[in-house]
Amino acid sequence: MPEYSIGSTSGRGDVFKDKDKPASMRESNITAAKAVADSVRTSLGPKGMDKMIQSGNGDVTITNDGATILNQMKVLHPAAKMLVELSKAQDIEAGDGTTSVVVIAGSLLDAASNLLAKGIHPMQISESFQSAALKSCEILQGISQPVDLSNKEALMKSAITSLNSKVVSQYSSLLAPIAVDAVMKVIDPAVATNVDLNDVKIIQQLGGTIEDTELVDGLVFSKRSAGSGGPSKSEKAKIGLIQFCLSPPKTDMDNQVVVSDYSQMDRVLREERAYLLNLVKQIKKAGCNVLLIQKSILRDALSDLALHFLNKMKIMVIKDIERDDVEFVCKSINCKPIASIDHFLPENLASAELVEEVVVGTSKVVKVTGAANPGKTVSVLVRGTSKLVLDEAERSIHDALCVIRCLVKERALIAGGGAPEIEVACRLMEYSRTLTGVEAYCFRAFAEAMEVIPSTLAENAGLNPIAVVTELRNRHVQGEKAAGINVRKGAITNILDENVVQPLLVSTSAIQLAAETVQSMLKIDDILQVAAAGGSKVVFLPAPVNYSLVVIIVKMYLQQ
Repeated sequence: MPEYSIGSTSGRGDVFKDKDKPASMRESNITAAKAVADSVRTSLGPKGMDKMIQSGNGDVTITNDGATILNQMKVLHPAAKMLVELSKAQDIEAGDGTTSVVVIAGSLLDAASNLLAKGIHPMQISESFQSAALKSCEILQGISQPVDLSNKEALMKSAITSLNSKVVSQYSSLLAPIAVDAVMKVIDPAVATNVDLNDVKIIQQLGGTIEDTELVDGLVFSKRSAGSGGPSKSEKAKIGLIQFCLSPPKTDMDNQVVVSDYSQMDRVLREERAYLLNLVKQIKKAGCNVLLIQKSILRDALSDLALHFLNKMKIMVIKDIERDDVEFVCKSINCKPIASIDHFLPENLASAELVEEVVVGTSKVVKVTGAANPGKTVSVLVRGTSKLVLDEAERSIHDALCVIRCLVKERALIAGGGAPEIEVACRLMEYSRTLTGVEAYCFRAFAEAMEVIPSTLAENAGLNPIAVVTELRNRHVQGEKAAGINVRKGAITNILDENVVQPLLVSTSAIQLAAETVQSMLKIDDILQVAAAGGSKVVFLPAPVNYSLVVIIVKMYLQQ
């Protein structure tokens, strides 16, 4: 393929550098990102509004969770996509504060836009914002209170604060203890530094209300036992988990078997019957009375004839165990997945006090309790009147679990209700007076940007944001570090007395991640489109004086 070099230079050989292009590009990026931040801003706080999201296939989701809203939004602008990724990063790091982090980033971008308009270089702004973010984290650590994981009441307060801003907020007093107990059962509080939330299985079951949600110290299968004539309850159970199929074998290649008379047909059926009966006898011989069968995608994991034999031998069957659930099942009851009948031995079976099929709402589930050697896992059976309620309840419980995980990772609490943000704003404003030059301007802008959280909380609660933020600032300057917005009373009170607390990690993570995203965005001065292979090629040329940039699209052909 021939190479083409197209360019334009002045007479002296100096390339003209356009300064308007990077400025307009930054302005475009900031505008797009602020539009995303503004779209979720009304969902912040206990009085925040919900969003109804309709997907392309017609599915509807109702939520006010920032990560869920942004994840399902169709965002096209590359800079706006950075805020979507920011929300995902906060969801991974802290699990809560996904709306706050986007709102803070939007406010910081607005502050950066004003600083750029004053002629301050973007590199100076980004470096100052990074320093201000580190200073903010120091301030938050200074006002935090240490928490002991044995103090269940403190853990429940932070979980309730998280749940109060959800659609299911009226059930926060019920769901918070479930979240705390679930996390405490899967960790050792004395040595734990993190929580693997994969050890907490959330199962949705339609029917009933959220009040019927329960924590099960064991396993729950959201399907009934297979067959109608088999046992539905087994005490002193011996449980086996198989990954092979109890159905007639098939060849690896497509072929045809031609049967010419009835005797040959009868022989095929007899062989099939003998093969399945032999498998079932070996399972029974090992002492198994509860059989879990992994779902198969190649052929039926369990044939009707095999199920008939298992029912006659009083073996309870639960089929179609998902491949992703196998690890959780093995960890919960301490069994080993068995890949062939030759390895179906008593030492590979698990023991449990009770396996029973229970009626839940209009359907049935199977519960496994009293495992002999239980792993550190629990199951949460979530009930609800509709799929929308169930999905939102699961998201809310996940956020509450993440809040407790934050306290395990960093054992410190701070006040909620906008108190930490206004304290950071006041202290940074005070610190900026000790600085000189451009850095002082940037720190002051960062401090003002942090006031967006209390301002938004007040606005969403129907209060006057200007009056509330002014009063908050006045209280914090006087030393009331815990003064925050009480949205229920519509006044400013000591927020710790109202039990509105949140993990330190949620706020520090939000500020740091938002500052890093803004820093990355300010360093972008152009967006280059890359053409597909074999298509048009975009060549950027040094621009002449009268134009900002000339883009020449050259058609490249393989054969000239």
